[in-house]
Amino acid sequence: MILAAGLGTRMRPLTNHTPKPLLEVGGKPLIVWHIERLRDAGFSNIVINVAYLGEKIIDYLGDGSQYGVNIEFSNEQDEGALETAGGIVKALPLLSDTFLVVNGDIWTDFAYDNGFKLGDGILAHLVLIDNPPHNPRGDFVLTGSREKFTFSGIGYYSKAMFLGLEYGKRALAPLLFVAIDNIKLTTEYYSGRWYDIGTPQRLESLNIELKEFI
Repeated sequence: MILAAGLGTRMRPLTNHTPKPLLEVGGKPLIVWHIERLRDAGFSNIVINVAYLGEKIIDYLGDGSQYGVNIEFSNEQDEGALETAGGIVKALPLLSDTFLVVNGDIWTDFAYDNGFKLGDGILAHLVLIDNPPHNPRGDFVLTGSREKFTFSGIGYYSKAMFLGLEYGKRALAPLLFVAIDNIKLTTEYYSGRWYDIGTPQRLESLNIELKEFI
């Protein structure tokens, strides 16, 4: 599942008429980078939730056949975006028992694992990265460490984590911290390339850097 329902308020004026996932970096939309990397990792079915300017994303991507995948959309335009957990709850019938979720507003070369297995009783597995300047204190402790790192926006989840939750707007973080308290969450550290495309300045910085690799 790719999360693509955000308002993109910090990216204005670039997002006044274009949803953030369709902003281009390195010559193609952010969300296409994700789709291609997921496809190359063996994922054939991708769920994308949309809200703000969601029809533009649906029209641009279609059924995914042009990228060699099957895309299904979870449309939150009537609700006005359900936040991360709420969006997952709505899309749950479209997802497998264990599923990957990726924030649509990041860029990374992380190697997605189509065969990832959660441990016995584990509800979530998060990928953590070094703390960026905009989040210097971190969010989550790395398994086997006391140091806090930042959640990358990449995680593997069990359907069981969301079954029975009431439909509506719901943040993900509280569910993750409950899972931590119940020792049902694991983490891993990723040291590769990762960028949070949260502002026009960060988008331009990544564009400049990618010119060296494309």
